[in-house]
Amino acid sequence: MSIVITGNPGVGKHTIGNKISKILELPLSDINNIAKEEGLFEKNQDTNDVDITKLKKIIKKKISNLNLIVGHLAPYVLSKEQVKIMIVLRRNPYDLISIYKKRKYNDEKIKDNAGSEILGIIAHDSINEFGVKVFQVDVTAKSVEQVTQKVLKLINQGGISEEVDWLELVTKQNDLEKFFAY
Repeated sequence: MSIVITGNPGVGKHTIGNKISKILELPLSDINNIAKEEGLFEKNQDTNDVDITKLKKIIKKKISNLNLIVGHLAPYVLSKEQVKIMIVLRRNPYDLISIYKKRKYNDEKIKDNAGSEILGIIAHDSINEFGVKVFQVDVTAKSVEQVTQKVLKLINQGGISEEVDWLELVTKQNDLEKFFAY
């Protein structure tokens, strides 16, 4: 059973994952890298689509021992038996916009990813699939060290998942149109 760090692009999965991997002396498995190595990415306009069914089978074969697994596809390609604990990193969607612009995401990709964070899609899907093994951590305005310590505490001692509700924030700011086309 593995420790998993997931969340939308730009929340700090790889940064925190690398730190935790070194501290716990665990091998790091990056879901995106596995998909790339296996040639599972298909270019679709400005996005890369992945055959989840094939990736799930490959990951089941490749990751059998205790690992630290990182990737936004984790809730869709891992089984309950593979997961000891799943940490879903969350970040304020307004902060994510600037991260996505630095990454040169187009406007549609920015809205899709920020909208996914606002709606908590990865958190929701993780909780639905893995239940009490899932913990949310809001990384907004926290240092890498603070997040690392929070994640380590959850891994070692358990704790309470943070409640994260960006939809309420965005609604109060009257910014739904900024993130969603309706």
